[in-house]
Amino acid sequence: MTERRPEPEIVFRSPSHRDCMDARLVLESVGISNEMLQQSGDWCLVVPDDQVNAAFAELQSYRNDRLAETKQTLPSKAVVFGGSIAGVVYYAIFIVSVAVLADTSAYGIDWKAVGQMNAGDVMNGEWWRTITALTLHADAGHLLSNLVFGCVFGVLAGRLLGGGLAWLAIVLAGALGNLMNAVIRDAAHTSIGASTAVFAALGILVAHAMHPRYKTSTKALVRWSPLIGGVLLLSFMGLEGERTDVLAHVTGFVAGTLFGWIGCRLPEAWLARGSFQMVAGVITGAIVIGAWVLGAR
Repeated sequence: MTERRPEPEIVFRSPSHRDCMDARLVLESVGISNEMLQQSGDWCLVVPDDQVNAAFAELQSYRNDRLAETKQTLPSKAVVFGGSIAGVVYYAIFIVSVAVLADTSAYGIDWKAVGQMNAGDVMNGEWWRTITALTLHADAGHLLSNLVFGCVFGVLAGRLLGGGLAWLAIVLAGALGNLMNAVIRDAAHTSIGASTAVFAALGILVAHAMHPRYKTSTKALVRWSPLIGGVLLLSFMGLEGERTDVLAHVTGFVAGTLFGWIGCRLPEAWLARGSFQMVAGVITGAIVIGAWVLGAR
């Protein structure tokens, strides 16, 4: 009487040769003998009858591990916070209003003289100039350019951080950018314009893209590509023009990246709260108005 040998049984079937090879490696790694063959156009793995249960268990474990990895790498839907449109509306109203006041020398004030960023005055303690300078412009073209790009980047930043917090971060980063510029420049250097704040908003966007609330990849190229893109955009938009204060654009971008790094780490519950955004917006307005009060006194 001869002993009956176990018949092989199919434990894996796929039209993909690569998937079948992956499954075969899984089985071989745990010592389960197998054979790969083609059947009806599919690639199959067969194992002896006495190893079928073990093979199915290993392949199921492999599928579960792959599924868990896929879930971890799939991007979650990013939350969009409110107030972004309201933020840019107030921004537009404010800088246009200051332009009108400065053009008409309202209240007998030379707005540009008292509000421009003068490096020597800033270093002598007139810190408010780092803020008031953000609301002044040389001419209508300068104003229009910063109005357009400020609204575009402001809406995007507001969607990521909420309208109130985004503009608080933009103003503070713009002021820090002007302060950094004043530290580096000689005492006679002056500058005006919201472009420092505009590039601060760009920096906020870059920081959020580099360190998103929902990570989508750990590859170095993907992680650093927003910074590369931001630097290219900075070089395209901010390094040209006869009267362009290139250093102010660079320092604004750097400061914005710092504030963006902080902002994207704040609890989501805070950013979603309307009262939090409103308080941040009120503080932003108070900072800018307070700076002008100090400058005009």
